[in-house]
Amino acid sequence: MTTEVTHTGIGTIRSGFLGGGFMAQAHTRAARAAGAVLADIASSSPERAAVAAAELGVERAGTIDELLAGGSEVVHVCTPNSTHAPLALRVIEAGKHVICEKPLATSLIDARALASAAREHGVVAAVPFVYRYHPMVREARARVLAGEIGTLLTVDCGYLQDWMLLPSDDDWRATSDEGGPSRAFADIGSHLCDLLEFVSGERIVRLTARTRRAFAERGGHPVQNEDAVAILVETSSGAIGTLLVSQMAAGRKNALTLELHGTRESVRFDQERPEELWIGRREGNRQLFRDPQNAHPGVARFSRLPVGHAQGYQDAFNGFVADVYAAIAGEHPDGLPTFDDGVRAAQLTEAVLLAAREERWIDVPAETP
Repeated sequence: MTTEVTHTGIGTIRSGFLGGGFMAQAHTRAARAAGAVLADIASSSPERAAVAAAELGVERAGTIDELLAGGSEVVHVCTPNSTHAPLALRVIEAGKHVICEKPLATSLIDARALASAAREHGVVAAVPFVYRYHPMVREARARVLAGEIGTLLTVDCGYLQDWMLLPSDDDWRATSDEGGPSRAFADIGSHLCDLLEFVSGERIVRLTARTRRAFAERGGHPVQNEDAVAILVETSSGAIGTLLVSQMAAGRKNALTLELHGTRESVRFDQERPEELWIGRREGNRQLFRDPQNAHPGVARFSRLPVGHAQGYQDAFNGFVADVYAAIAGEHPDGLPTFDDGVRAAQLTEAVLLAAREERWIDVPAETP
């Protein structure tokens, strides 16, 4: 059952979409679940836009200019990485709210400019760090913030996929300028770092990293960026940890894991088992399962289905988009990832690439510039 989203003086939100690929599928499903009208779509060509409109159930296909001049109040940017910054800026300057896929920009300078423009124009501007919207992520965060794990000592995190395992695996993210200078970290490592900082309530303040590019070419095209990155981090409280990010881990499809070790207990979240939270204690471990009746205050709202009806990635995406639309309506949803979080991801990406290139530790300011 969907709930219609309204905001004062406007009524049902009309949504526009730039891009018609995989991420546009997730965005349109989430917008529909939130009760929005899927009004407009533009893609790389008029023909592609027409196909996407038919496949995704969007009312009208057109050009970017037509979409920006139309009646959509929020635009979802679901295009290749290098186009995010210029397209999101056009959306903001058109006075529309914007949801822009990550990476927000392929440079820190561009990411900062977008966040500044969003503030200047007074629009809601969000980045889909959607793993924040798993109920058990919010439960883990609540337990950490309540002091239940004690002082944070170490972290053990990873984000592993295998879709680029073979030399024949080709994608624009790897073999064209559209992907940007970072792939594995910018595309999925950014999710991992966002989740680590969000759940722990701490910033990564120092890091060193090593990257690996397994093949010089894919599909006859030169590879532009990394396949994997290993990162050693220090957080604002002095905790240390390891992060492994790879798109070449055979058998791992979308294995994002976050494990925090405190002086009282440990907590572990596994995105491929999103209904569970592992709690580790000296005197014995236990599995905590999603149950809004026993959740920390404020966590129950993220349980969109009854207990026993498993929630997953699309449910998290739906929750994120619903919160963006609520923000457009004037509400202030807790934990909504904004363009400032996109700037933070760009800041960490720049630090990781610099650390790997110069083989040294890099200090990362705790405050987003």
